[in-house]
Amino acid sequence: MNWISNYVRPTINSIFSRREVPENLWQKCSECGTMLFHRELTENLNVCTQCDHHMAITARDRFQALFDGGVYLDVAVPEPLADPLGFKDQKRYPDRMKAAVKSTGEKEAMLVAEGEILRTPIVAACQDFSFMAGSMGMYVGNAIIAAAERAVKLKRPLVLFSAAGGARMQEGILSLMQMPRTTVAVEMLKEANLPYIVVLTHPTTGGVTASYAMLGDVHIAEPNALICFAGPRVIEQTIREKLPEGFQRAEYLLEHGMLDRVTHRSKLKSELVTIIRMMMKDKPAIHGDLPAPAEQPEITDAK
Repeated sequence: MNWISNYVRPTINSIFSRREVPENLWQKCSECGTMLFHRELTENLNVCTQCDHHMAITARDRFQALFDGGVYLDVAVPEPLADPLGFKDQKRYPDRMKAAVKSTGEKEAMLVAEGEILRTPIVAACQDFSFMAGSMGMYVGNAIIAAAERAVKLKRPLVLFSAAGGARMQEGILSLMQMPRTTVAVEMLKEANLPYIVVLTHPTTGGVTASYAMLGDVHIAEPNALICFAGPRVIEQTIREKLPEGFQRAEYLLEHGMLDRVTHRSKLKSELVTIIRMMMKDKPAIHGDLPAPAEQPEITDAK
């Protein structure tokens, strides 16, 4: 009886009373394998606290961290045709779209918003890689045009965060047509003498790199981001040669003059403000919510 009461019964009770631990409390770093507590990871802007690897971050979370107090206004984007080519592979294109909307909570792969960062007004556009690999379709083209038009109307700079696997194959030639369309949108900003700053995040590839992602006045990249047109494996198989270490990564491209800066995600906000204010010929930003100090009158010796 002692064996039953002291071992068997407690074991059975522990099995049936065991609580299920939610799966989303921990996330594994894809670089070093460390298990990271979700709250700590969120506070660190989805950057691994052990190896400093920049993990994926959604467009909403990026805007939440970028804009002052997490406050911003969505900019409306015209809706394109839902399935212009009637495309079907293993699944119908509308079914893939529904699955992406359900998994991400967003209606498309790019968000456009307006707001302030350190009291500096901007318009921002951000691709969400979790939505069909951030692929560039007609909606993304419409979003960039809407962002450029809004920036010109408000006389604000445009900051674009790129993250994409390239053009969206389900829209065929209509997807590739977004390359010249977005180029025209960028030209609108240049004609209005407004800064266009691109932040390239991991990964930025294909037709996105061949168009609006590399047309900025300033190009900033996050550490170790893959930035290319064709991937390194495709290039190796084509030229039958071994590529240099870190080829097509942000640090390599910076050394070879393709980028202007490689900036840690935690420092990106202040660096963007510094660059924008320099280009807009504004005074330096005042950190915090306090107003600028009033000018003190000169004190002269009383006689």
